[in-house]
Amino acid sequence: MFIQTEATPNPATLKFLPGRPVLAAGTLDMPTKEAAAQSPLAARLFDVPNVGAVFFGSDFISVTKTGGEWQQLKPAILGAIMEHYMSGAPLLAGDAKPSDAAVDEFFDAKDAETVATIKDLIETRVRPAVAGDGGDITFRGYKEGIVYLNMKGACSGCPSSTATLKHGIQNLLRHFVPEVVEVRLM
Repeated sequence: MFIQTEATPNPATLKFLPGRPVLAAGTLDMPTKEAAAQSPLAARLFDVPNVGAVFFGSDFISVTKTGGEWQQLKPAILGAIMEHYMSGAPLLAGDAKPSDAAVDEFFDAKDAETVATIKDLIETRVRPAVAGDGGDITFRGYKEGIVYLNMKGACSGCPSSTATLKHGIQNLLRHFVPEVVEVRLM
């Protein structure tokens, strides 16, 4: 098994590509060791010293470190991923499920058409780029011209996430949806 790694814009996060599907649908963000209990692989990764968060995408695993150098951490993380896949253990434990982007959304019914356009732009133009950087972004709500989004994985806590949000996503949405006045994180 050959696992590739890619740097992300977040220097504390590295993206691991096992060369096979990770999640069939959705994403799974495990920002704590307690949250990692829903995945045998994530629990194994949290056993590596200085692992602070794990995120699963369709074909990648993002690992965020709390300290140490990648040169020392990478072999142990690669080993944990390889051991997991070689063991044949399931990725998710029992009733664990990937996150659903439609959970806890809020917007006024009169804005449904605007929200549909915003969600389509996020799905087709923003999410693929953010996934390429080892993270995910989901729509949370829309109220009075303000779009509320949630960033996960490598994007959570990334030094360049504010620039991505304000200059990239906000400008894109304003261009296609004039009603949008601002984009904020939740």
